[in-house]
Amino acid sequence: MIKALRVDHRLLHGQVAFSWTQAIGADCILLCSDSLVNDTLRLQTIKLAKPSGIKVVAKSVEGSLKAIKSGQTDKYKLFIICEDIQSAAKVARELKIKAINLGGTYPTKDKTEISKSVFVNDADVALLKELVNEGIHVFCQQVPANSAEDIKTLIK
Repeated sequence: MIKALRVDHRLLHGQVAFSWTQAIGADCILLCSDSLVNDTLRLQTIKLAKPSGIKVVAKSVEGSLKAIKSGQTDKYKLFIICEDIQSAAKVARELKIKAINLGGTYPTKDKTEISKSVFVNDADVALLKELVNEGIHVFCQQVPANSAEDIKTLIK
């Protein structure tokens, strides 16, 4: 059962490992990232943040979709974390997930900060608008204790 889908360029860290995992009742974190699965050192480092009693799995975007569609993850309360908006959009669309939490995106020169730690460029804004038009609730929220900000109020 999928509990939540989050975009966070840091993937697994304290906010995710402890605050979010407890708040949503997840027992498995799926790190959905094409770049992470090809970077052994980074994967080992990220897994150091794994909370006790929580399974952490890293797969490519396609590998994640395949595992979920096959039923392999059905026994878990799954928290999916994608590294970028494009990956999360693909996952949400293919798995019919109705909400995406934007927790953090990587800042670059062509991006503007629309909420704390959430940076977007024109292509991201266009994609976010598509997702909203498809009925997917997109919101920015750092930690469960913070109020969620609806993406519709943050992008023009």
